[in-house]
Amino acid sequence: MKRSKKAGLLSAIIWGSGQIYNKHYIKGLVFFIIQIITIANWRYFYEKLWGLITLGQTESVIEGGIVKHGDNSIILLITGLLALMVLLFLIIIYIINIRDAVSMARYADDKEAIPTEKEWVAHTWGKSFPYIMLIIPTIFIILLVVLPILFGFLIAFTNYSAPDHLPPRHLVSWVGFENFRNIFSVPIWNDTFWGVATWTIIWALLSTITCFFGGLFMAVLINSKRVKFKKFWRTLFILPWAIPQLVSLLVFRNLFNGQFGPINRFLRESGIISQNIPWLSNPTIAKVTIIIINIWLGFPYFMSMMTGIMTSISGELYEAATIDGATSRQQFWKITMPLVLYSTAPLLIMSFAGNFNNFGVIYFLTDGNPINPKYKFAGSTDILITWIYKLTKDNRQFAMASVMSILIFILIGSISVWNFLRTKSFKEEDMI
Repeated sequence: MKRSKKAGLLSAIIWGSGQIYNKHYIKGLVFFIIQIITIANWRYFYEKLWGLITLGQTESVIEGGIVKHGDNSIILLITGLLALMVLLFLIIIYIINIRDAVSMARYADDKEAIPTEKEWVAHTWGKSFPYIMLIIPTIFIILLVVLPILFGFLIAFTNYSAPDHLPPRHLVSWVGFENFRNIFSVPIWNDTFWGVATWTIIWALLSTITCFFGGLFMAVLINSKRVKFKKFWRTLFILPWAIPQLVSLLVFRNLFNGQFGPINRFLRESGIISQNIPWLSNPTIAKVTIIIINIWLGFPYFMSMMTGIMTSISGELYEAATIDGATSRQQFWKITMPLVLYSTAPLLIMSFAGNFNNFGVIYFLTDGNPINPKYKFAGSTDILITWIYKLTKDNRQFAMASVMSILIFILIGSISVWNFLRTKSFKEEDMI
């Protein structure tokens, strides 16, 4: 048997024994200690994985005025996920242990001297230094990003919701794809989902398009040869973007108050209207108002970006177009617009995805109102993300909220990837 196969077999049975066989004693001892710790804690992993699979079997009860605590399904789910991640990490270490023993022993098979442990440490440190430094942030990303994502994903396959399946009083159970079926089969959930989803798509499209062309229009005006004091106008129109969005939204909410708002009062005193306009209490008017207000909040971003793009376009292109007899309009559509779109297409897609989940504008302007009796836990102006917020915070329908989050991810991810792959900036194509 070759030395490499023997070393690999030894490490496969007893961690680190292959390294000791290769005379790497410290490394072998480390692997062996990890195996001992893993075996010593087998019961811990068994209990946590049992909790992940069953989500508990004993409910909390009150007997004689004393609470007897049972299993907390959510705690079992979280600790089970942590145990599963640790096990996967240990499996990776196990594989590394075998591969290291084999790779070091191959030097002997090839009639070369096996590097000493000191030489191996120096080589590994020099070659793998970036990976070693990335270990700590990777652990934090797994704990703070990956774990919550997995937790939220798994909740969609449970019945975690009030009032009958809310820990610690009640247990939570796995229900498979039942929640996904309910979204499309139960009338009240189905009507709410499609109604809110349709408005969300309309909102995302209109808010992105209006802000884009609003910013483009202002950038063209400011960059016009007829406009003086360009720096002043750029600074002035960037202010809506500089002010915190929450402050602006609360100001607009008071301005468009249907009963006491200054706008309605001014219109009445001017004789333009005889009764108050329900800016934020009528479903249709509220949606139009939200889109208009969002233009004010969003156009400065595109204006500043497009201003920078336009100032970087070579003046020789316009001079050549003028010599060829092109009008100002033709120059805009044939030169300015293609170059702007080429540079902003990825950001336009990102803006669409951001508006799809633009929680702040909807929540702080209307709170999803006015109430829609056809919807379950949602108002007429709610988008999917604000509906999810209401499902979790106000109604504790965590399972359905998780389902909605997954559907949003699939929808937004698919649209964004498909559109981004079609952009010329992604394909790195020439403009000619």
